[in-house]
Amino acid sequence: MSEEKRRVLDLAEQYVCPGRVRTFRGLGVDLVIGRREGYRIWDLDGQELLDLHLNGGVFNLGHRNPELVATLRDALETLDVGNHHFPSAARAELGETLARLTPGDLHYSVFASGGGEAIDLALKTARHATKRRKIVSIAKGYHGHTGLALAAGDERFSRMFLSQGAPGEFVQVPWNDPDAMAAALSGDDVAAVLIETIPATLGFPMPAPGYLARVKALCERRGALYVADEVQTGLGRTGTLWAIEQQDVEPDILVTGKGLSGGLYPIAATLLSRRVAGWLDEDGWGHVSTFGGAEVGCRVAQRVLEITTRPAVVANAKETSQHLSDGLEAIRRRHPEWFVEVRRAGLVMGLRFADPQGAMRMTRALYESGLWAMFAAHDPSVLQFKPGLLADAALRDEILARFEAGLERCKASLA
Repeated sequence: MSEEKRRVLDLAEQYVCPGRVRTFRGLGVDLVIGRREGYRIWDLDGQELLDLHLNGGVFNLGHRNPELVATLRDALETLDVGNHHFPSAARAELGETLARLTPGDLHYSVFASGGGEAIDLALKTARHATKRRKIVSIAKGYHGHTGLALAAGDERFSRMFLSQGAPGEFVQVPWNDPDAMAAALSGDDVAAVLIETIPATLGFPMPAPGYLARVKALCERRGALYVADEVQTGLGRTGTLWAIEQQDVEPDILVTGKGLSGGLYPIAATLLSRRVAGWLDEDGWGHVSTFGGAEVGCRVAQRVLEITTRPAVVANAKETSQHLSDGLEAIRRRHPEWFVEVRRAGLVMGLRFADPQGAMRMTRALYESGLWAMFAAHDPSVLQFKPGLLADAALRDEILARFEAGLERCKASLA
């Protein structure tokens, strides 16, 4: 390890994130990202890695995408963050684009600097619209580390910060269990059901056919709102711009973030239907965010949406999904005792291994083989496998080759 890399790791452990540094070191991963370009990153010591983590989908369009970098530079010629109290062309035009590209009656955009803040806004809106407090979400889910988002997620984090809310205020039910959802909604006291369309921290288990549509119908029957968390599954990753479009569901509220930033300027958005957005008229300062909808970020997000919806990009994402699925299934057939399942919706993939800690073991082996992918936080038997929208055929073949090399390395280490 170089002195520079050791210096950065030591500073991070001493001043920034000690527990995280120690955890990764314990896994044999001492990654400090230096250069990055497209879907490749380089460690400070020069090791090249193909990025199949993408920071949860932040880098859907690659690291430092040239079009997005140019857009940011152009915006900085005349714009900065702006003033959140006043209208701006950048925010207004992005809001119109999001209204046009989202399903159903999602009409208003309220901007945030990150997904957690945007989830908080969604839940505040639901409480205002319904005059109820209870929030139902999926057990072992994740929606961010801010206040209401943290309370709606797994107790691992909310308990740490005494953020669980009052007893019965935040209720969690198992994924793909409509009876449990019906029971949670039976009291007619739920403000919102908050669901990642495909839960990331659970390892991307797919929704059972009709499950989400049934949840939406339950919400309508019981007067609750349906909030679609599309922070990881949106922006073209599943074959449609929003994963919820494939589920026969029109959400009352939709949250997007991560990839909306292009990996260059933090931005997220909460999309509200007209019928739930009354507070926007009632009090124009009901929610404010100094950096939410920063004008330069809006320009980047506008270009992200334009690139993501290009027919050629949509077609390439579909081709990439099929190419990698075929390759991964072939690898799985060669190693059936270890690699047991490929979960897939477009470019959202979860790879399950026979050992309960299998994906955690694979993370290290893949790192050593030149591929970076992370295990699912709440199911370490599943590897989150997240190729980008712009991956070409040569890169896909390289991904598959490095993946199988890492798999064989992992198996050898267990022998």
